[in-house]
Amino acid sequence: MLKNKFLSFILFFVITFSASFIGGLASISFKEPWYSQLVKSNYNPPDWIFAPVWTTLYLMMTLAIWFYWHTKNRDMNTVYIYFIHIVFNTTWSIVFFGLHQIFFALVILIILILLIITLIIRFKRVNFVSYYLMIPYLLWCCYALFLNFNLFILN
Repeated sequence: MLKNKFLSFILFFVITFSASFIGGLASISFKEPWYSQLVKSNYNPPDWIFAPVWTTLYLMMTLAIWFYWHTKNRDMNTVYIYFIHIVFNTTWSIVFFGLHQIFFALVILIILILLIITLIIRFKRVNFVSYYLMIPYLLWCCYALFLNFNLFILN
């Protein structure tokens, strides 16, 4: 049982952090000089804040799906939605930083937030820890939506 829990954690960790890795590659490779030339609102945080926040959120997402996975009443459709949401999470970085498409990134972010809300609702039915672990992620993505929208309007 312990071995199964360890292996499942590693699997969810690798899948979840692959979004971080791919998104980070897109950001590092294509962010500059484009991003620094954008007109930004006063609500934009300093660039250094993003790495620790996202690392924390990816860890919380990993724990959320892992706790959910080890509940008796888990539903595989929820796990599939989690994987789909990871794809949208990764896609946002590629579209925003890689393709420099602020509007399409905004659309992707809206879809991502809807998927996160769906996950939160599904997690709440089965595992409160998973439910609570996803709330900061939802709040950060709503803040990201606000920032993305501002970038779209200002540029």
